[in-house]
Amino acid sequence: MAFASLSLPVFSQLLEPQGIVPQRDYAESGLLACDHLPAIELRAKIRFILGEPVRFCIAADDEVRRLARHWRAELSPTIESDDAELLATGFEDDDELLDLASEAPIIRLVNHLFARAQDLNSSDIHFEPGATSLDVRCRVDGIMTVIERLPVRIHTPVASRLKLMARLDIGEKRLPQDGRINYQLGSKQLDMRVSTLPGVHGESVVLRILDRGDMAVDLAELGMPPGVLRDYRAVVSQPHGMVLITGPTGSGKTTTLYATLEKISDETRKIITVEDPVEYQLPGITQIQVNAAIGLGFAQGLRSIVRQDPDVLMVGEIRDHDTAEIAIESALTGHLVFSTLHTNDAAGAITRLQDMGVEGYLISSSVLAVQAQRLVRRICGDCAEQRPLHEDEAAVLRIEAAGWPEIRFGTGCERCGNTGYRGRIGLYELMLMSDEIRHRIASGADANEIRERAISEGMRTLRQDALDKLRNGLTTPAEVVRVTRAI
Repeated sequence: MAFASLSLPVFSQLLEPQGIVPQRDYAESGLLACDHLPAIELRAKIRFILGEPVRFCIAADDEVRRLARHWRAELSPTIESDDAELLATGFEDDDELLDLASEAPIIRLVNHLFARAQDLNSSDIHFEPGATSLDVRCRVDGIMTVIERLPVRIHTPVASRLKLMARLDIGEKRLPQDGRINYQLGSKQLDMRVSTLPGVHGESVVLRILDRGDMAVDLAELGMPPGVLRDYRAVVSQPHGMVLITGPTGSGKTTTLYATLEKISDETRKIITVEDPVEYQLPGITQIQVNAAIGLGFAQGLRSIVRQDPDVLMVGEIRDHDTAEIAIESALTGHLVFSTLHTNDAAGAITRLQDMGVEGYLISSSVLAVQAQRLVRRICGDCAEQRPLHEDEAAVLRIEAAGWPEIRFGTGCERCGNTGYRGRIGLYELMLMSDEIRHRIASGADANEIRERAISEGMRTLRQDALDKLRNGLTTPAEVVRVTRAI
């Protein structure tokens, strides 16, 4: 059997940080030299990535170092053996990059990382080259965690493989690029949005994972309190007006909008969206992808779709005065309009629109409701235990520990990766537009005045919803503070 489908010098660079190097006759023997026998998990991973039934043999430290120097010299005799940027600068020819990206071990390594990310239910995978290592990090339930630390020399073939899969220019390293990968992982079909960004130590590549199997989300499953869910359903059933969803990136705004559109979609309504990008494809709905390169932005897309006789419009994000003006005009002329803004709370959406140059009387006449939201990590149900609320936790939360029911927390287990959390649940703050609030907006009231009035009318804030979920054993004090600290 012939071994090492990847060139042996590059293959050595992948293994060397683990204290493992190929023997000189590896192509015939399949022997890997190491100063001590690696753990069984590492041996299994190496065999999986290589796709070869390799064997491990114990060698003296001097011999391992000699073999490592040999393969580094084979890779590039003109470059110093400890040059950390060897692969970052050593493969400039497009054909050579293509060959590297198509090598079986690189393909298996990338596939292995995709599988790891999916097992962790990650929303993003980050490939971040540094001075000495390529860190592969995943965002799991909103928190970044390192899943692999690879030698930096392997960065170029890995980045080239990702760019090849995303149909990007593998030879372009100076400019950012965006693409998309469709990937079949077992029975799951994943869409991955790809972004590359040039950095000091090489290109950073970030993949946003969009699991087609998770597209169908019901409003009732998002975690809205019963009262908020009832009011929200009533608002989105209106024939016209505007509904705004606010929150930072990664707060579940798109998921809420898609769940809303699926709720109201039927054969009697024409629904059109303009998005950047189209994350999930919804049946029965016309979806438009923003393309700034050809001049198709949110404003241009909106101008076109209002001529398509729609009943419902969804604008991915209101970013400027033109988009806000057209969206509000559409809401005032008989359309139901949904969109998002990046604000800290519901009342802040009003002042954000005013900052864009929209008159208060237009806002008060068109907006039906504003919903602010966040995501907190949910306690793992397999390792949850109960304990009293500590005094210091109560002080940070500004509540009284006395009389507070016992809280739940996760001790950590295999199912949750020893974090104590598994999955996330939403926090919601729904501000309905009453006559008094409309009057204050038209009069130019600031966000604090509008917020105070909404609270006096019964609006539950994000912090109050978080405390309710803490009381019900869904999350922890640390998560409440992390997500609602500045609110």
